[in-house]
Amino acid sequence: MATTSKKTPDEAYGADSLTVLEGLDAVRKRPGMYIGTTDSQGLMHCLWEIIDNAVDEALAGACKEIKVTLHDDGSIEVEDDGRGIPVDVEPKTGLTGVEVVLTKLHAGAKFGNASYNAVGGLHGVGSSVVNALSLRLDVEVDRAGKTYRMEFHQGHPGVYTDTDPEHPSPHSPFKRTRKGRPTELRVVGDAPAHHSGTRIRYWADPEIFNQTAQFSYQQLIDRVRQTSFLVPGLKITVIDENIAETGDSRRDERIEVDAVSGDATSHEPPLVVSSEESQETEQQEPSLASVAQAWDHPSTDHKRVEEFLHTGGVVDFVDYLSNGEPISDIWHISGEDTYEEETQKVGSNGELHAEKVARTCGVDIALRWVNDYNCVIRSFVNVVATPGGGMHVDGFMNAMTRQIRKVVEANARKFKVNLKDSHTKIERDDVLAGLVAVITVRIAEPQFQGQTKDVLGTAQVKPIVTKMTDDQFGQMITGSKRGFKDQSSRVLEKIVGEMHARIQARKTKEVTRRKNALESASMPAKLSDCMPGNDDVAELFIVEGDSALGTAKAARNSAFQALLPIRGKILNVQKASISQILGNKECASIIQVVGAGSGANFDITQSRYNKVIMMTDADVDGAHIRILLLTLFYRYMRPLIEHGHVYAAVPPLHRISLTGKRKGEFLYTYSDDELEGKLSDLNRQGLTYNEDIQRYKGLGEMDADQLADTTMDPRTRMLRRIRMEDAEEATRIFPLLMGDDVPPRKQFIVDNADDFDRSKIDT
Repeated sequence: MATTSKKTPDEAYGADSLTVLEGLDAVRKRPGMYIGTTDSQGLMHCLWEIIDNAVDEALAGACKEIKVTLHDDGSIEVEDDGRGIPVDVEPKTGLTGVEVVLTKLHAGAKFGNASYNAVGGLHGVGSSVVNALSLRLDVEVDRAGKTYRMEFHQGHPGVYTDTDPEHPSPHSPFKRTRKGRPTELRVVGDAPAHHSGTRIRYWADPEIFNQTAQFSYQQLIDRVRQTSFLVPGLKITVIDENIAETGDSRRDERIEVDAVSGDATSHEPPLVVSSEESQETEQQEPSLASVAQAWDHPSTDHKRVEEFLHTGGVVDFVDYLSNGEPISDIWHISGEDTYEEETQKVGSNGELHAEKVARTCGVDIALRWVNDYNCVIRSFVNVVATPGGGMHVDGFMNAMTRQIRKVVEANARKFKVNLKDSHTKIERDDVLAGLVAVITVRIAEPQFQGQTKDVLGTAQVKPIVTKMTDDQFGQMITGSKRGFKDQSSRVLEKIVGEMHARIQARKTKEVTRRKNALESASMPAKLSDCMPGNDDVAELFIVEGDSALGTAKAARNSAFQALLPIRGKILNVQKASISQILGNKECASIIQVVGAGSGANFDITQSRYNKVIMMTDADVDGAHIRILLLTLFYRYMRPLIEHGHVYAAVPPLHRISLTGKRKGEFLYTYSDDELEGKLSDLNRQGLTYNEDIQRYKGLGEMDADQLADTTMDPRTRMLRRIRMEDAEEATRIFPLLMGDDVPPRKQFIVDNADDFDRSKIDT
């Protein structure tokens, strides 16, 4: 009887166990190696690859306009007026240039220096990877008076037969080109004699990208706007066909956070008043799967068109990114230098060999400081964002910090810096507070960490940027360059102020946390704190005046309500320096009692209270005090407002004493108009009241029961929550209304006089 012997694992492992993936199949098998992820990030990365190829034509001086169209069938088209992908036959492969670029990895004109110098797409995989990960990709090239066309399905060349050529579909019949057959690149029409360019339209493959992948229109707009700044004179148009006749987009816009070196590009909310229990809902964008369902259901909606064209380069970019009152003009550092690099060159017969080549490094940096503590730094290499920074950012930051330290140490007496104290030293965080900068370099064949190009690794760039920053920034910050003396003085005062604030915050960090009964003595003596252990409901009332404090003490619930009195109007922090704020008792007490620090060191998790409530008189002075307090919170404890922890108490303005059958009852009103309406209602109902209406001149005129019932008791009081909805508007209006510059404030009042509305007045 025959027997079959079972092979061991070692014996079973042979050449027949090996799998060879040819062409673009490897990309489809491991897409994450090329685009990072197959979620929203990868979906957007495919679009960046196609756009970057068009931008590279602009960097080469061959392209003036790029058009990005979001079709209503879910496809995306990128068109440029560059030189057009070569259509002649590449001798080694026997394929046309179009097919080589779109089907062969590591193939293209970017491996030498003849056609491109500084480019974003350097690995020669961008277009071919997008082709491999697309359900369908169409390419048209205008060259030499002809229009050439070619189509692909999941990276394979062939021909689609569309029922309606004006509305191509990835579901149309497709005939794949067999191996060894001539290329399917064909002439489909005539092009204008002196026009050239490339059009690529693709449909992302739902088999590749997961069901949660979402396209972000706002990310696209941000990237396009950014590119228009970095390539002056390049016009980029975005056309979105996914717009309803009402003007509402079928694709919700989503703001993405830029994590370059600070916040970035995200914009915070302005101050508006909402109810204490406001509700918020989030809108979700459609997934790739839902967009794919729209392929066979084209829309007839009108188009949204946005155009971007800038000529000022990085200077305009910094101006756009700047939020807040400028402390300096925009400073510009630029120039070129050379370095040597050993690289692998492609020989005439296709072999690689090591060769030393001379490279040119172009540096273009713009920066300014604004009256804020947030930092915005954007860095780029050949218009490709490097959110992780790299050698160019390190060179800039090291040189800038060193130059600032030298100037501060040389003028220690002027800036009141004790050089004998080892802790009194400018740190990078002090320099970064309020800094807005765009750092760009242009070099051939940069070395990045990974295909997604997050960090620049070309080491030779760092000393070039360092030297240029030392020379040019050094003249600016010392004031030796004409026109920079006053600006450099303001910048240095701000940086030294940030240093003192950082040192002070570190010293008092532990003191400002919630103290138990034994530690309460370290808090301001005038603080009437609540009992410990109620942090989730604890409330801090900032009370106007000592007279109101006495009444409030009797009216509060000491289990969770704390009181901190202030004497009248506090310092206007919009006009004050850091050192002035720390030296002001009222401001320092508020910062200390809240217990979470200030400025860039503010940590909301350390806040000692769940609610901070401004309780001031219901008059003009009380409103002014609230504005001054809000300015302090907005400038130095902004997360309290952002997370909805700041409130304004609403004390009544009048008290009506009822008589007759309802004698002993009281009604409260909060404005003159409300009083008039309430009295009319009482007269209409035949209810009598004491004609001597009590009008409160301040919180101190109430007794404890009245203050508790109307203003402090959570069961009966009314609070206004201070919220932020538009940071740009808030950043604009605070310096306008609270800053030093009087003429703009006067003009604002004049311009808005006709729009006076008593209901908008917070009294």
